[in-house]
Amino acid sequence: MIDIVNLTKDYHADGRAAVIGLTLSIATGEFLVLVGPSGCGKTTTLTMINRLTEPSAGEIRIDGESIGNADPVALRRRIGFVFQDIGLFPHLTAAENIGITLKLMGMPRPAMEARIDELMARMQMPREQFGARFPQALSGGQRQRVGLARALAAKPSIMLMDEPFGALDPLTRDELGPEYRALHEALELTTVLVTHDMTEAFLLADRIAVMRAGHLVQIGTPHEIVSRPADDFVRAMIENPRKRAHALARLMEPDGAP
Repeated sequence: MIDIVNLTKDYHADGRAAVIGLTLSIATGEFLVLVGPSGCGKTTTLTMINRLTEPSAGEIRIDGESIGNADPVALRRRIGFVFQDIGLFPHLTAAENIGITLKLMGMPRPAMEARIDELMARMQMPREQFGARFPQALSGGQRQRVGLARALAAKPSIMLMDEPFGALDPLTRDELGPEYRALHEALELTTVLVTHDMTEAFLLADRIAVMRAGHLVQIGTPHEIVSRPADDFVRAMIENPRKRAHALARLMEPDGAP
């Protein structure tokens, strides 16, 4: 589905390269997670896939065709994008936010209204209850569901997700992650998700691509990453959730437990 070949992005203003020689392939239907510390090039990679950012060198191909030859607007309508800050229009209702792309595409109103109904039901937000609410009247999780529905409105085959659950409270985050994974499978999507949370990567990914300072350090299934970490950096990323889990288990032991 997506081939990234020797992709590089230089930011000449400060002499820093955000992404350096990145090469990887993402299969149709795959759930790939890009993980790494802040500033390692994850989000830059994501925005180059839909040409919000143009690469300095290298190539991205979708279905075998270079996206450099594609009309950016047409390309983005094939690709859903979900942001951490969601970016809902505050003056539009939940239903209007979901339908905005369809309206811009000129979809006939009956079809647009039916699609909004379908998506709100899929997000467990019935339109009769939530459709007329403005974003400020929704919880963080509800706003993220509306943002996800908006990204899915034009029936994209690819979803790009930039820390989509990072600003949510832990309970909502734990709820939405598996919900999206189920949607990914039901709709036969190809998903690229960015996170700095290794636990989230392990729980959601088919494969994990670990980045550091613009470079791809390792790519593999969660089992491959855990069983054969490429270097001390990857090993430390694995150990972090493991240490937290052990510390939490000790805190939850009954008093006097060995």
